[in-house]
Formats: sequence, structure tokens, C-alpha cells
Amino acid sequence: MAPRRSRNGVDLTAPTTASTTTTTIAAVAEEVGVSVATVSKVLNGRSDVAAQTRAKVEESLERHQYRRRAKKKQTGTGQVDLVFHELDSAWAMEIIRGVEAVTEPDGVDVVLSQLGGAHHPPQHWLDAVLARRPLGVLFVLCSPTKVQQERLRRQDIPFVVVDTDSATTASVPTVGSNNWNGGLVATRHLLELGHRRIGIISGPKDVLCSRARLAGFRAAHEEADVEVDPDLVRYGTFYLDAGYEHGMALLDRPDRPTAVFAGSDMQALGVLRAARQLGIDVPRGLSVIGYDNLEVAAWTDPALTTIDQPIRDMAGTATRMVLDLAHGQDPSSSRIDLVTALVVRESTAPPAG
Repeated sequence: MAPRRSRNGVDLTAPTTASTTTTTIAAVAEEVGVSVATVSKVLNGRSDVAAQTRAKVEESLERHQYRRRAKKKQTGTGQVDLVFHELDSAWAMEIIRGVEAVTEPDGVDVVLSQLGGAHHPPQHWLDAVLARRPLGVLFVLCSPTKVQQERLRRQDIPFVVVDTDSATTASVPTVGSNNWNGGLVATRHLLELGHRRIGIISGPKDVLCSRARLAGFRAAHEEADVEVDPDLVRYGTFYLDAGYEHGMALLDRPDRPTAVFAGSDMQALGVLRAARQLGIDVPRGLSVIGYDNLEVAAWTDPALTTIDQPIRDMAGTATRMVLDLAHGQDPSSSRIDLVTALVVRESTAPPAG
């Protein structure tokens, strides 16, 4: 079949490459059978385009690898979107502080939003961002879908994922911490104290950092030649109520664990409350270790042993990365994992007896 060509001679049936003429909005409009204004609306994230028409236009833009002409980036002004999968914990406040430590000196405003527990943003959120055209977007424990990534790239809006919820490709800049090592070190500490029945309350099963910490937990057991009891492995959220509910379930049983590794400091606080309610002394009757090293961890009674995750540094690194991308600078690495470390306080001790 002969190639279909536009009025200016561009082959509309073949993908655009560096050796072919750059595809224009007019060429895409002619191929799809819509107006140039309609293609422009799709590119600008306007919502007043029928879903079927939008899909056809986006398919053509993707096939021709359409990109806007590079524009000179602003410096010292603009906005960064900060998107949380859920915004209701001290952990989130640490992220915000880390972001603002970088944006404030640069005169960049931060626009906060949260997805109500979802791990991918809805269409109306993306439409609003594309219409607003921020300098960049930071995703925290959530990430854009492949289609959404492509739409952001077509608008020349860089994005970085913080503490990602799932594996990302090398094309998605990501900043996190070494969660596997954190799980390993926390569990080693408990095993070295002499604990052999250790419970774990992880985060959601579909979140990568939860699975990585659990993998480190298992690796430490294997290293010590200690079997993991599957009945002591629980998945929850990273919040207080999950720590309390799973803590009650683990501790109110005849063969309860002598130690619990919680997937966050907030979950650990819930475990401490469950232990207190059941009359179990911490650390003499139960050792508890958290994760994150929030400021509150040093003020619990007893003070919480935890894994220090450099949350503010993670957020600051991701923010600097997205601003560098916004100013046309490529990052030295697309994946940065910061170091985690054990902080021993008063909530862990050898098992009684």
C-alpha cells in the first residue's frame, strides 16, 4: 500500500525518526481527521475533547514521537506539584519539609494534592496539571501510568517519583532508600538480641518498599538459620490503626511473638498501644522496632528503636532533581537510593527468660 502523505509531503503512516521531517500539529490533525485546534487542546490538557477523539490524537502523537519544541525554562519562579498517595501522617510532613527546603530559596511555590490512597492519579488530576503547566511534578508513594508519563513528557513537564510504590523503568527518575537493607538490619538486631519468634507488620502488599523490607526480614532469618512463621507476617497500612489492629491480633495469642518489626514508626506506636492494653511490658515482655525515625520516635515511652530513613534528604534530592530537569539539566542517575541505618533506643531488649 502506498504511504499516505500530508499536503506538505510528510509520510503519515511511518513513525517519525531523527532522519525524517519533524511531525507537526497540522500533520497529526490531517491524519486523524480533526482540526489543528483539537490537537492543540489535547496537547494542552483541555477536557473539552471527546474521549474517543482524544485517544486517536494521542495515539498519533505517540506513534510520531511528537514533542513540543524545547522552550527556555524559567529560573527562580513557577510551581512544583507535590502529589501524595495519601496525606495524613507525620511521614508526609517530613516529605513536605524536605521539598520546601529546596523550593523556598529558589522562589518556587509548592502545590499539594493527594490521591486518597490510590497509587495512580485520575484523569481529571492530570488534565488540571497539563493545563497549569508546572515546572515539574513530584509523586510520593504513587506514580503516573505509562500513558500519563507520555502526556507529561509531550508537555515538557518533568516528573520524579519518591519512594515508589512499584518498579519503575530507567526512564522514570526515582529517589528512595535502601528498604531491603533496612528490613535486614532491623531483623538482625532482634535476632542478635536472641529473639526467635519475630512478627512483622508490613505496609500494603502492592507497595514495593513494603515488599523490599519484608524481603530483608526474610533474608536476615535465612542468614541466622531461623524459620519465619507465616502466621506472624501481616500486611497493613503504614498508619497507627494498622499497627494497633495487627498488634492486638499478634499479641493476643498463646504463641505470641517476643518481638515485632513494624513497617513504620506510626505502626510501631499502634503496637505499643496494643501491648499496653494487653498488659505486656516493652521491652521486658516484648521488643518493638519501627521504621523512619520520625521525631516522635525519640519521645515515646519507651523511646522507640527504629530504622533511620532519611526522609527529608529523599524529598530534597528528588526536588533538586525535578528542578534540574525543568532547567534542562539531565540527572547523573535515574535511580538514587539513600542509606538507611539502625537507631537503638529503649524499646528493644533480649527476650525474657
